[in-house]
Amino acid sequence: MKRLFRLLMPLCLCGIVRSLMLPGLMSPVMAAAETAEKPNIVLIVSDDQHWGDYGFMGHPVIRTPNIDRLASQGLVYTKGYVPASLCCPSLASLITGQYPHRHGITGNDPPNPQKLNNADFHKSEAYLRGRQNMVEKIKKAPALPKLLAEKGYLSLQTGKWWLEHYSNGGFTHGMSLGGRHGDHGLKIGRETMQPIEDFLDLAQKEGKPFFLWYAPMLPHQPHNPPDRLLKKYTEKTGSLPQARYWANVEWFDETCGRLFDTLERRGLQEKTVIIYVADNGWIQDLENPRYAPKSKQSPYDGGLRTPVLLRWPGKIPPRLDDTHRVSSLDIAPTILRLAGLAPAGGQTGIDLLDADAAAERHEIYGECFTHDYVDLDDPAKNLRFRWMIEEDWKLIVPSAKEGGSPEIYHLADDPYEEHNLAEPEAGRIEKMLLKLNRF
Repeated sequence: MKRLFRLLMPLCLCGIVRSLMLPGLMSPVMAAAETAEKPNIVLIVSDDQHWGDYGFMGHPVIRTPNIDRLASQGLVYTKGYVPASLCCPSLASLITGQYPHRHGITGNDPPNPQKLNNADFHKSEAYLRGRQNMVEKIKKAPALPKLLAEKGYLSLQTGKWWLEHYSNGGFTHGMSLGGRHGDHGLKIGRETMQPIEDFLDLAQKEGKPFFLWYAPMLPHQPHNPPDRLLKKYTEKTGSLPQARYWANVEWFDETCGRLFDTLERRGLQEKTVIIYVADNGWIQDLENPRYAPKSKQSPYDGGLRTPVLLRWPGKIPPRLDDTHRVSSLDIAPTILRLAGLAPAGGQTGIDLLDADAAAERHEIYGECFTHDYVDLDDPAKNLRFRWMIEEDWKLIVPSAKEGGSPEIYHLADDPYEEHNLAEPEAGRIEKMLLKLNRF
């Protein structure tokens, strides 16, 4: 099944996506600042999902009808990337528009010098001090909720949030109060959508635009989907871990459908920009509940690539871009421009609604770090890999701690990075490395 999926994916990707797209040309740079009313903004963040695990991306088994509908109604970049394939750094980059080495949040957890077990470490003074260090970094960074507040936006945090209390990110409202991953926030989607309903009541009552961070811990582990979905996918694969993961993907899609229904029921659809991205990728190991190699925490597309979707009915014409590569770092400056704000310092991304900007950019960059910090204040000591993509060529450079030599792949011919062309492309590596070192 896995081999068949790999053979089918390149063939069905473009055709299936195009079949769902509505005709339309991209307008020139579209500025919401020119409208009398600022748009509401909903940012949906999938958690641990492979870039191909959607119906609209051509998966032969997984069903994602709600996200497929979103894709058919908006601008779709099929070749989006996150700079880092680990949850906390990726989310911090998403909300700040900065690379991890710039905002300083490069790991999920502080250093564990005494090598305590997780339960003891998470109660230790070293852990608490380290987490506070990370909190101070996000407080200093240009987080979207803080910037949007300048234009009168209310903001709600739900789901994954690693950086203690939601207010540390500038949210006016939220669910997470301090626990690892996001404590109470992790109930969103899996158990309830009521906090979103209450927040929308408040925003409508006060007549204010809103920013909603919807980042449920889905399809992230635990892969414990409803029985009806597990039964459906168990019948489609001989691997129970794969069936559980596939079912969690559809469960996540169902929660997105409930969110869309809530907006439509309140008459907010035409006033709201919805943006979709995944925080990092996931390839399910067929034998156990863990992820497979070249997946999460890796420098390969299985951990870094994600579709990026933007929908605003009547304002963003539906269009498919399966050519140009974009970054999750582009989302923050795009949102700020929609709200009538200039990009903040340290934000290097483009406006995703500017088709010319996407066409004119020929390289994107990223960096992967250790799960636990080695040093809270020196990102270089936490570095595992640097990577860049130039046109269809992807260069991966391991750090000294990782060892090994640079790898290079031609993604158009080898989307699963199975054929390292380092030997015949030594000259190309040298040229790309010069650019990567300047970055």
